[in-house]
Amino acid sequence: MRIRYNEQLKTMYALMTEMGALCQDAIGVSVKTLSGEEETARQLEEHVFATDREIDGLEREIETLCTRLLLQQQPVATDLRRITAALKMITDLERIGDQASDIAELAHFIRPYETQAKDHLEQMAEEAISMVRDSVEAFVQLDLVLAREVIAYDDVVDGWFRRIKDDLIAMISGDSSRGEEALDILMAAKYLERIGDHATNLAEWVEYAVTGQRSKDGAPYVPGVGNSGM
Repeated sequence: MRIRYNEQLKTMYALMTEMGALCQDAIGVSVKTLSGEEETARQLEEHVFATDREIDGLEREIETLCTRLLLQQQPVATDLRRITAALKMITDLERIGDQASDIAELAHFIRPYETQAKDHLEQMAEEAISMVRDSVEAFVQLDLVLAREVIAYDDVVDGWFRRIKDDLIAMISGDSSRGEEALDILMAAKYLERIGDHATNLAEWVEYAVTGQRSKDGAPYVPGVGNSGM
């Protein structure tokens, strides 16, 4: 029985890794849609939307597997925390896919613009991608140190958001007619900032899987007992 259970856990980790990789791809490609030739950019947009659908499918697959593990295998406390964390994490990963799609949906409006703030979106995306990658790796490896590094790194992504916002304020101060342009770029930056927040959530669930606590809560998470989740 335990051998079968361990095999299913390995499957869960493999699917989580795949879902995380798809999220990283969606983020990176979504930012590429903001520049370049129209035809190529539209093809990239479709890639992001298709990837988001794959992410949604993996969320359902992992949720089904975790439910099966909970109902059929009667996991011990440590394994129960890992499964509970996985169920929470796939929700954040699914939302990351949604926000990558949101950026791609803005691309048609942003492509004509040429601003320093727009250039910074790609750098901000790279930081967000690294957070997603490291948080999923921390879960698979049960690496508490790496998880806490991800949590601390959210300040870097937030710093990029503030820098982009300041650039846009300066741009509008110089030319008030560029307000709509600034708003579109700021929305894309906000989606990336939210992706960083979701990556932080992922890392906090790794903390819970390892220790039974999340740094956000400062107290053990007990499924179904007075916890609001995300």
